Amino acid sequence: MTPTQLRAFATVVRLGSVKLAAGELEVSEAAVSLHIGQLRRELGDQLFTRTASGLAFTPGGLRLASRATEMLSLQERTIVEVGQAARGRRLLRVAASSLFAEYAAPGLIELFAGRAADLDVELSVHDPRKFGALLHSRAVDVAIGPRTGNLDESLACRPFLNYQVIVVSGPDHPLAGLDAGAHQLREETWQLGPSAAADIGAVPTILRRVSVPEEHQRIFQSHAAALEEVKRNHGVAPTVSFAVARDLATGRLVHIAGRALRYDGVWATLTLVERGAPSVAAELVRFVTTPRATQAMLRGPGVSPGRFRPSIHVTLWS
Repeated sequence: MTPTQLRAFATVVRLGSVKLAAGELEVSEAAVSLHIGQLRRELGDQLFTRTASGLAFTPGGLRLASRATEMLSLQERTIVEVGQAARGRRLLRVAASSLFAEYAAPGLIELFAGRAADLDVELSVHDPRKFGALLHSRAVDVAIGPRTGNLDESLACRPFLNYQVIVVSGPDHPLAGLDAGAHQLREETWQLGPSAAADIGAVPTILRRVSVPEEHQRIFQSHAAALEEVKRNHGVAPTVSFAVARDLATGRLVHIAGRALRYDGVWATLTLVERGAPSVAAELVRFVTTPRATQAMLRGPGVSPGRFRPSIHVTLWS
């Protein structure tokens, strides 16, 4: 089996079509069919057949589909790691939810990476629902975000930090300091960060509780940018409580009370169950539970409105 053959098969599996796979790989359909035929002869398995409803896979084809993705990801990871090793460096790839990446990750990454001169850390922002797939495909080494259920036995989840999301307004806003009703809140403009675009998590949950209409939602490239609008008394915004503690104390922001406007969550690390020697991902999992790490996350630099841009999806620290 060659990487080219495996890549052709994995793409056919993912897209459910030889034609679509050929288009994505920028080769002819005949080339894709040739690679599939070579795999069939070598493995002695039909792998899949075409039906009116799409492709139907044999048990062997399903097993190869899983292994092909894993092998290709391992190959890509090995290329990166060999290059890093040749330069005497290690690489840690971290996937994070939007809230964690903006509010807690900067302090954590800065402190963790600073402990080792040979370590580069890559942080990418993803929907938490994709964490499992990213880990299984070896696209990332560890994922950090809201604790989720329904994890299979191949994944290890370790909660490490409680957090609270509240709703705030500017000091001169009509709802400032009030226990606002849902009907009042639905009429407000909600200034939101990128976490509002997800289906799960603190901010989407609060928006559903209040039934905020989409036309009253404004989503910015960062939560910090959304808060800047709120400080000008333009609407309201959900935010992580520890991130605005100073603004609340000085009166630049005011807490809007209401049971539906508070969300208590837990951030957790998610990794593949370790086999073999401990990795740098395991080091991070242990490190996030230490008092120094907690302090760094709660008191870290955060990001400015113009610096954090989740639309790019990749932010690098080294």
